[in-house]
Amino acid sequence: MIEIKMSKLSGGEFNRGVFAVRDIAKGELIHEAPVVAFPNEEHEYIEKTILADYVFEYGINHTAILLGYGSLFNHSYTPNATYDINFESHTFDFYAYTDIKAGEEILINYNGDVDCDDPLWFYEEGKEKENEKENEKE
Repeated sequence: MIEIKMSKLSGGEFNRGVFAVRDIAKGELIHEAPVVAFPNEEHEYIEKTILADYVFEYGINHTAILLGYGSLFNHSYTPNATYDINFESHTFDFYAYTDIKAGEEILINYNGDVDCDDPLWFYEEGKEKENEKENEKE
C-alpha cells in the first residue's frame, strides 16, 4: 500500500517520504507504527542526536520513536493523512484523511491536529538562522 521514495518536500539529509502505491480511500488505515517510548526526562539525550527531529509526543509523560514508516511521513498544513495514538497496542495508527491517489505523497500535520497551523520547530529554527545571518551582515 505504501513505499518510501525520494520526496521533493523534505529538506533533510535523507529527503525521504511515504508514498501511496495504490489509491487509498478516506478513512482507510494506512500504517500501524510500533512505538518505542521513553520518559520525557530522557529527551535531553535525544536532543543531541538527529533522532530529535523524528520523535513524537506520547502522552503527557513520554516521548516516542516510531518504528516502521511512522517517522518518515512528511509535514503539511493541508495533510491527506492523520494519526491516532493507540496506547493499548502501543502504536501510532495512520489513516487517510482524504482520498489519496497512487503515487501521491502521504502527508501529516506534525502538530497532531489536521487543522492546527501553529509554527513548527524547524520553521522557527530556520527563522532564527536567517536572523543570525542578517545580524552578521550589519
